Amino acid sequence: MAAFHICVYIDKVVHLAGLRIKHQEELDNLMLTSQPFNTLKLFILATVQYIRRSVTYILSHGGWFVLLSTIFVIASILLVTVDGPHEKHVEEILRYLRFGLWWVALGVASSIGLGSGLHTFVLYLGPHIALFTLKAMQCGRVDIKSAPYDTIQLKSSPSWLGKDCTEFGPPLFSSSHGISVPLTSILPQVQLEAILWGLGTALGELPPYFISRAASLSGGRVEAMEELNTSSNEDEGFISARLNQIKRWFLSHAQYLNFFTILTLASVPNPLFDLAGIMCGQFGIPFWKFFFATMLGKAIIKTHIQTVFIISVCNNQLLHWIENELVWVLSFIPGFASNLPNLVSKLHSMKDKYMVTKPPVSSNIEVKKWDFSPAFVWNTVVWFMLMNFFVKIVNATAQQYLKKQQDIEIAALKNKSSKISDDDNDNDG
Repeated sequence: MAAFHICVYIDKVVHLAGLRIKHQEELDNLMLTSQPFNTLKLFILATVQYIRRSVTYILSHGGWFVLLSTIFVIASILLVTVDGPHEKHVEEILRYLRFGLWWVALGVASSIGLGSGLHTFVLYLGPHIALFTLKAMQCGRVDIKSAPYDTIQLKSSPSWLGKDCTEFGPPLFSSSHGISVPLTSILPQVQLEAILWGLGTALGELPPYFISRAASLSGGRVEAMEELNTSSNEDEGFISARLNQIKRWFLSHAQYLNFFTILTLASVPNPLFDLAGIMCGQFGIPFWKFFFATMLGKAIIKTHIQTVFIISVCNNQLLHWIENELVWVLSFIPGFASNLPNLVSKLHSMKDKYMVTKPPVSSNIEVKKWDFSPAFVWNTVVWFMLMNFFVKIVNATAQQYLKKQQDIEIAALKNKSSKISDDDNDNDG
């Protein structure tokens, strides 16, 4: 009889092992590219299940929240649809909402996708800050925006970019070397969009954290950490091998991940921060500790460092310092000292010619506006990146839903086997 039980036990183990292999194959094949209909079906089921649970929780724990949300939605619909003197205020609010969503979305697109995001600081925020600084230098004043939302956006350029300086009035800032606008006067004019962009980059770091945390709670590990553990330095380039060594060192020191460590990593340009988010989720760092440190580092510290640097370069303050240092160094080189004054004066004349305010153009001449065709191309790329992330979310959600169903099936099979074993033991007794 004991031999019979052993055979039954071995059969159960083999059956469970084969079932797990089958389940893993089903998970690997469940993607929009290979099984689009099944993947969408499971994604919809998972979404409906999540919505149902959320609604049930809100109805059972947040009656006041439901009531206030309903009142807010009804009031918003009435404000938008009913005509009246409030229309201009509603339009102003909508402009601010579009402005905020635009810069936050650019920030999300920059940091999303485990390092594959679009560098929207280089494409949008950086050029915007540089153009505003140059325009303020040309006009000698910073009050050139018609409103805080008068910035580069998806289908529009800022109104101040195509205007002549005479339309803003006489210069308010000047110095012995020409027009000079202090950094402290320019920074508040571009600070809001920079902080919104930084907030978007912090939000873009959340998907790796949540995916890793979900994998940790289910007893698994995310693909990025598995690849890091199994990868070797063979057949890798020098830079790739060094980066993997740094990542492994980072992974071995995961116990030192705290608020100030996350804040430091988020406050500087850091290609390894995606790995930090994955590790925080894998090792159970609380969400609010991770998000608050990331938001403070990216939206406040890092963004201001980048913004101040661009303003300093375009405002000639950093260039003046570099120029003075170069003149001092070159003055010690034989043959340069006598030619330096002539060279410096020529460079200054070229700069003054570039920075001088252009005369107003007559109304019968067509003024060339800012060509947005490159921006249109990059906007298209941004949408493709967002679509790619949406595909990843659909695949991950569907696979997670299928994994839960598979776990339920295996648990039911184990319970059934345990009951049969208990019945056999009772019969033997």
